[in-house]
Amino acid sequence: MNGEPISMLSPAGVFTASPELPLDMGSIDAVGLYRDMVMTRTVDTEAIALQRQGELGLWPSLLGQEAAQIGAAHALKQKDVVFPTYREHGVAWCRGVDPVDLLGLFRGTTLGGWNPAANNFNLYTLVIGAQTLHAVGYAMGIVRDGDVGTGDPERDRAVLVFLGDGALSEGETNEAFVWAAAQNLPVVFFCQNNQWAISAPYSVQSKVSVAQRAQGFGFDGVRVDGNDVFACLAATREALAAARSGQGPTLIEAMTYRRNPHTTSDDDGRYRTLAENDAWAALDPVDRLHLYLKSTDQLNKAVLDGISGQKNTLADHLRSGCRALPVPGHASPFQNTYADLPDELERQMNEHMEFVEAGE
Repeated sequence: MNGEPISMLSPAGVFTASPELPLDMGSIDAVGLYRDMVMTRTVDTEAIALQRQGELGLWPSLLGQEAAQIGAAHALKQKDVVFPTYREHGVAWCRGVDPVDLLGLFRGTTLGGWNPAANNFNLYTLVIGAQTLHAVGYAMGIVRDGDVGTGDPERDRAVLVFLGDGALSEGETNEAFVWAAAQNLPVVFFCQNNQWAISAPYSVQSKVSVAQRAQGFGFDGVRVDGNDVFACLAATREALAAARSGQGPTLIEAMTYRRNPHTTSDDDGRYRTLAENDAWAALDPVDRLHLYLKSTDQLNKAVLDGISGQKNTLADHLRSGCRALPVPGHASPFQNTYADLPDELERQMNEHMEFVEAGE
């Protein structure tokens, strides 16, 4: 588990099948993977610009982690449920979430309440590691609903939860691992090991790899090249299939790198070198897939022009959509807390609204 991560796509864009992670390339829309990675990077670039212009209070960049997120997201089925951190912009994109909706949390126009209609993609969790317990709780519900291990592909489903390497030092994450293993829950933990938990390197958090830690809790761990979209897709497909069939949890470690600061308020020059960043820039996941597609004649001018047009449309949508986000109403703290608003909470909401209206 502490060895080299499984990789199929080299930095030069050369594909080599892996005996450890079988992948039917005929089932892969490689151009679609590339398009989603480019669109995700566009979301990230535009959001950083909006923050610099004072339109957002904060933005957590994912630059360099596109392959991990897009590969994992493409392994999902529609009924699977996703619990992200605050950096899974690519997964949100693949689940059909309007990226403008992601901006609301960082603009202060949404309180991040539960929305059961949001494409089985839960809203961002800012508390480090908290989403792992949310995911395990939801997986317990799937088991109690009998939606795992039936053999019916239209019924069986699983949970995919994302975390960073820093979350492994949190008690919530370790509790989630214990519960997932003890109850054999249909949950896949996808850790993007981007080397840095804000300013703390992974080496000060653990003596062993992320994937190896799964053994101590009693379930499988797999380590993949997080800049290889095919490896990430294959590993997540396999893990989710096992979870849906009742084989329990898996921990996936995607070895990647956060090339931008932790957030737009961070100064990463205080704790890491430009040389380190440059070394990982040479392993860029988008460039890697681009090289593969060019070498296999899957990219032509029409495809590239189409992607370029989609990028421009998306950028315009983000700029105008961000500025048009509505200010939340006074009743919003009470909404989306429960599927059905309890009488007591409704009473409190009405009392609050009367107080607000009396003061206006």
